[in-house]
Amino acid sequence: MAKLSVLNQEVTIASVGQEDYISLTDIAKHRNADDPRFIIQNWMRTRFTVEFLGIWECLNNPGFNRVEFEAVKNEAGSNAFVMTPTKWANLTGAIGILSKAGRYGGTYAHKDIAFEFASWVSVEFKLYLIKEFQRLKEGERKTLGWDIRRNLAKINYRIHTDAIQQHLIPPALG
Repeated sequence: MAKLSVLNQEVTIASVGQEDYISLTDIAKHRNADDPRFIIQNWMRTRFTVEFLGIWECLNNPGFNRVEFEAVKNEAGSNAFVMTPTKWANLTGAIGILSKAGRYGGTYAHKDIAFEFASWVSVEFKLYLIKEFQRLKEGERKTLGWDIRRNLAKINYRIHTDAIQQHLIPPALG
């Protein structure tokens, strides 16, 4: 798990498959360090958020339950409407938001969703989060490039030594 420091708030990034999931809990702590789950629940109550999550799931999740999504969308925004990440995932089969219990627990969301949540929490926080995330990815890319060059050199060394042994060293010395 990678960690970013955004405006003196540590934000955890977890890899799920090939995708990056960012801790919504850590982002919410920027606004309310004592009870970040209420920040997430309040964000999920809005009709705009439910529509955004539904569109994201339609684009990225073939197993998304669209019928249940329509029912949730119709309720969203009303005073009695309550939505949690676990309830959202259970009702709709969503994959964009995950809740984990225990150590390294919390609510994690795909980077697209996490950036949207960050803009709801604080526009300034969102901008710094994106910049730090890009910096992290650039560092990973550079490290990967170095590893590839190192492995190529290792492979080429074996090819070169074999070629020298076969073609340049006389059989009597070999």
